[in-house]
Amino acid sequence: MEKKKYLQLMGLSLASVSLLAACGGDKEESATTTGNGEQVLNLIESAELPTMDSVLATDAVSFNVMNNVNEGLYRQGPDGELVLGMAAEEPEVSEDGLTYTFKIREDATWSNGDPVTANDFVFAWRRLTTPETAAEYSYMIDGVVLNATAVLQGEMEPSELGITAVDDKTLEIQLEKAVPYFESLTTLSMFFPQNEAYVTEQGEAYASDSDHVLYNGPFVLDEWDGTGLSWVMNKNEDYWDAETVELDAVNIDVIKETSTALNLYDTGSIDRMILSGEYVQTQQGNPDLKTQPTSTVAYLKFNQERAGEQTALANENIRKAIAMAFDKQAYVDTILQNGSIPANGLVPEALAVDPSTGEDYREQNGDLLSFDKVQAQEYFEKGLQELGVDSLTLEILSDDTENAKKSIEFLQGQLTQNLPGLEITLRNVPFKVRLDANSNQDYDIQLALWGADYADPINFLELFQSENGNNKSGYNNADYDELIESAQTNVTDLESRWQDMLDAEKVLMDDAGIAPIYQRAYAVLEKDYVQDFTTYLVGAEWSLKWTSTTK
Repeated sequence: MEKKKYLQLMGLSLASVSLLAACGGDKEESATTTGNGEQVLNLIESAELPTMDSVLATDAVSFNVMNNVNEGLYRQGPDGELVLGMAAEEPEVSEDGLTYTFKIREDATWSNGDPVTANDFVFAWRRLTTPETAAEYSYMIDGVVLNATAVLQGEMEPSELGITAVDDKTLEIQLEKAVPYFESLTTLSMFFPQNEAYVTEQGEAYASDSDHVLYNGPFVLDEWDGTGLSWVMNKNEDYWDAETVELDAVNIDVIKETSTALNLYDTGSIDRMILSGEYVQTQQGNPDLKTQPTSTVAYLKFNQERAGEQTALANENIRKAIAMAFDKQAYVDTILQNGSIPANGLVPEALAVDPSTGEDYREQNGDLLSFDKVQAQEYFEKGLQELGVDSLTLEILSDDTENAKKSIEFLQGQLTQNLPGLEITLRNVPFKVRLDANSNQDYDIQLALWGADYADPINFLELFQSENGNNKSGYNNADYDELIESAQTNVTDLESRWQDMLDAEKVLMDDAGIAPIYQRAYAVLEKDYVQDFTTYLVGAEWSLKWTSTTK
């Protein structure tokens, strides 16, 4: 499939508000041309920025920032198409599709003045596959680049990875197999370059704050102290395409309460925000209100092993009971109210289509795990009998945002009402704490979300392969693993590969390995003077390279 089409196919009190608005004023005026002619944009995020190490990032906030301050061989363009980034021209590709040779831009530089070289990619990709790095996103290179699997397993040295700096500006990449979406992968942060000399010099301080990272993208990060509560992105005057970038600065603060954010928006202190719940209804008729579709699916993640011990959620009937015991339509209608839709499978709508028929994956595979209170109660009673108990107490873990709190309160009410004998406790924590709990499998049930990195169902389905670094739930099914392995390696018979992916999702849902909840859409307020705020269905959620303000 043509690469440029492939990516296209494929979320206080008034006193506190006043204080926050004042803090915003200390940075710059809101999204306007200031007295000195600068264009400044003020935005918010709902969660902290956990890391700026592109090899270690796993979350949407980090991906969004890195997409704006760094750049890989390609990046997504204004319409989601692939456009050249650090690559000076389209690569030479061998006849068998296994060897790519890229030329790196002569005018590509790091923010310390060093040139971006082919070795910067070699260093970063080797670091991604080094077992000691423990990069959760290393699975993205596994089975793609030659020898990546063996390196990740400690059977080969990182120096044997299929990536070579032929010279300072010539990069050769050898693939394990032909991968139709390989060039799309290079837009993702784990495939970004890193300056070896700088990373080595910084040691443990590397990426600990904005002063200990280098940048090669449209902006540079500033005023991030490592806590992630606020940061600034300033235009990178040394970026190779700086003349395209119109914004001079972007101020970002973490605001977790929609009510606070709305007050800031109404007073002109911020220029774009995401609405949730009842706040959407209050903005009907507002010309600033927009709907932004996404590929993100929210689901309950069931931890089957905790502290080395099997949990009650290792019981398939208990998982099925919980997965079928809450009303998804009521959830999106009453809690979200933002255009999101119920999800009865893991792969979202409008992500990818059957290579033979053009039918959407989600429509083709149908509803696999739907709300059914009667069936859920039958599964729960059977599960309790198998466990030899008459009741269960489980905890749901989620972020500490206003929307996350309302979400798990809704789930708590539904589950305890529809499954007599089940008690649900709630734990809301900061985003970074939830990521740590997930990595350590220190949870019972987790409200998790996944957005597509690239437009292929395998990007969702491979998450729950038993050895995948993102699994972190103890889910293990040999048939599922076999189907995923087949889909990952079979890139010649596309019809057979597609069927493997359809079948794999059915296995996962039949096991209730997870419990899908909804596919997210955003209800967005955006000032009319903000132009070309670019959003994407896959990869990072947004880019500001082409954004401007006209106020």
